[in-house]
Amino acid sequence: MKSVKKLPLTDQCHHWTHLGEVPWDLQKYWQQRYTIFPTYDDGIYMTEDAWYGVTPEPVAIYLVYDFVGFISPRKRTVIDMFAGVGGNAISLAMATEEDGYTPRFDKVIAIELDAATLACAQNNAAIYGVESKITWVLGDSFKFIELLTQSPSELEEDLRVDLATTAIFASPPWGGPGYKTDEIFDLSTMEPYNLVTLHEAYKAMDHALYLPRTSDLRQIAKLVPDNVKIDVVQYCVEGASKAMVAYIPAAVDGPVGDTADQSMS
Repeated sequence: MKSVKKLPLTDQCHHWTHLGEVPWDLQKYWQQRYTIFPTYDDGIYMTEDAWYGVTPEPVAIYLVYDFVGFISPRKRTVIDMFAGVGGNAISLAMATEEDGYTPRFDKVIAIELDAATLACAQNNAAIYGVESKITWVLGDSFKFIELLTQSPSELEEDLRVDLATTAIFASPPWGGPGYKTDEIFDLSTMEPYNLVTLHEAYKAMDHALYLPRTSDLRQIAKLVPDNVKIDVVQYCVEGASKAMVAYIPAAVDGPVGDTADQSMS
């Protein structure tokens, strides 16, 4: 698996400027475009599916602030497992130390399975001036983690990161907007990847999971032993909850279990 350079925008990448251009089922999302990306008019591109899952910029900024507070200062690499059109990867790449200048992460790796979506992400990151600060990977993020943890020699050198100093951020697909009808969302039925599948893949490292706002907290709590703390935060925009993020420490008995980091979480 290799990193990729600049991908071309395709006819699946859109920058709509008039409501009449927008498919009817996306019009309410397009009308919120300045909340999602305040820089939309500067040339933000999105695929149609991305409108359902992109993290609004105000939420991305705050959750990255919380994410940095959750992980140890020695976590210098972060992997965005589902980069989408770049909302979270951009905020991760823009994160700084307390001085406001030094980048918080030495490396940000953003993985996306769909080429058109990744092309949009690269375009959008360029608008924020951080395209070159992100290592872009076109491929299956689960395969990437499998190689990283079991066969790192099969990754190009630039992608062979130290698991002990790496954290994961994952904003997986939720199976479409149907989750909104559930008073309590059953994470075992989330498609195409349920909660246990995600946690099992990531448990060797500190990881944050971006989940539906009505997710079942009991299911999240069962991921770790009773003496391990999981932080769960609801993120709101204009008084309405958009999502929750569960911040989950690495398993002590995982391949890179870190007792010191456990005690800090």
